[in-house]
Amino acid sequence: MQASLQEILDAREARVQTQTQLLATYQKPLLCFTMNIPGPVKYDRDVDIGFFVGCKLLDSDLQGRILHRQIHRKHTGCEAYYVVDMDSKTLKQIAIELEQTHPIGRLFDMDVLDVDGGKIDRESLGHPRRQCLICDQDAYVCAGRRTHSLEALQDRTGFLLYVAARQWMAEWIGVQAYLSLQQEVATTPKPGLVDRNNRGAHTDMGQRHFFTSANALRPYFVKFAESGYLNRDLPATEAFSQLRTIGKEAEEAMLSATGGVNTHKGAIFSLGLLCAAAGRISPENWTAENLLAQCAAMTQGLVSRDFAGITVETAKTAGERFYAQYGITGIRGQAEAGYPAVKTVGLPIFQQALTRGLSWNDAGAVTLLHLLAATDDTNLIHRSDRETQLSVQTQVKAMLTETPFPSTEAIEALDREFIQKNLSPGGSADLLAMTYMLQLLTA
Repeated sequence: MQASLQEILDAREARVQTQTQLLATYQKPLLCFTMNIPGPVKYDRDVDIGFFVGCKLLDSDLQGRILHRQIHRKHTGCEAYYVVDMDSKTLKQIAIELEQTHPIGRLFDMDVLDVDGGKIDRESLGHPRRQCLICDQDAYVCAGRRTHSLEALQDRTGFLLYVAARQWMAEWIGVQAYLSLQQEVATTPKPGLVDRNNRGAHTDMGQRHFFTSANALRPYFVKFAESGYLNRDLPATEAFSQLRTIGKEAEEAMLSATGGVNTHKGAIFSLGLLCAAAGRISPENWTAENLLAQCAAMTQGLVSRDFAGITVETAKTAGERFYAQYGITGIRGQAEAGYPAVKTVGLPIFQQALTRGLSWNDAGAVTLLHLLAATDDTNLIHRSDRETQLSVQTQVKAMLTETPFPSTEAIEALDREFIQKNLSPGGSADLLAMTYMLQLLTA
């Protein structure tokens, strides 16, 4: 949608009013971040991605010093306001470094206002005025002389935004998947699973295997996100088919890193799918509902395709056998339904636990039990049988009915019981990792 000149002027006036209000309220330096976008179209999906990259860079560089942060996305352009507990000249130096050193920094416009409302300019800190978007000349000179056509400026802007989306946003999404895996294995206690206390019911793997695996998978999560972006205009199911090769490569990398130990096969599927879903849609629309709906759209028909004609006699994998015997669709069914266990159980419980003051670790430990109670964990069935899995599920449900947020001691007692019975709810652990990633993406 194009913005008229009057709308752009009105937006500038509103921006000044917001700046004045924030300076009066906080009496601290203010950074106002907008995007340098030539032409009448000031906002679209790619501009939003570039803006997202800039905000994440600021969040990182100003971590612990931000007193107030507000974001606006309008057809007249993106706006971010950061009130920062920092010397204004130091704040401006950080902004200049981002504008000058980041690959798309030329599209960033980061103004810094002192407490009295005065603007800190580049020249006062010994920096020259900004270079032209296309050549290495002074931007003001080129603009005044109209050295470059609007079409040339828009082409250059489009290329830079493409770089931002394909490389920097994909990298950020991939890191969130990587951090989610690290958080999941570190969560303690987790009944029957590898954690900081013990190896759970496993004799062939420990924390080292999981951290090694996560490191090996990190670049593949970036590839999943990049694939989602590059295929964003394809029908969802066709975009999903593009992930198959990446998934196989990721699994091979995992097995190579762990010496053949399967640490994250299920997580590769679910977190890889979530990475691609995030790549397909604008960061502005990153809500749990939208991301999980995209996962569902991408995997539409997956169960019927993968399990077509499967019988108990022809089943080759545990998942196929459980489908033929019990009608359990496993992680494919969760994906095709938009991960209802995560959407209606995992994420709400995790967020409730955080609101109650629990740490990420303790909130995750509780959330794992709720996920276990809400799903047919095929790992449990595989290590025991259907009857045992149903019995465990009933036991955990009763425990949570009595105390929705069990104590660490109660979970540790359940851990000892699971270890003794050789039970390990690995499927629920994968859903916990997905819960973590959704929290990171949407917070």
